[in-house]
Amino acid sequence: MCTYLTDTLAVRASAKGPQGWFAAERATVYFDHPVHLGDEHSLNVDLLGAGALPARVGLELDASSALALARAVLSTLATAPDGLVPSVVAEQARALLAGVPA
Repeated sequence: MCTYLTDTLAVRASAKGPQGWFAAERATVYFDHPVHLGDEHSLNVDLLGAGALPARVGLELDASSALALARAVLSTLATAPDGLVPSVVAEQARALLAGVPA
């Protein structure tokens, strides 16, 4: 079954594709059938660039790996040394971690 659950957001990032590094301006996150991963469904993340030759990097994760990655990102943001991450971001990450059971 296709979920069509999709979030698209603006990002400020760099990604490395087959042609090298590019400025990623948009991310799309969705739960659907993967192209390459052997699972029936996966959490998919596409980082997209703009320009004359649009660039894309795709990531397909099984549900457990997606959750582990989300926790690792939040933990890293929550525990970075003071001044490296904006305090509001660190506080939001800690709040989200506190509400997510292990």
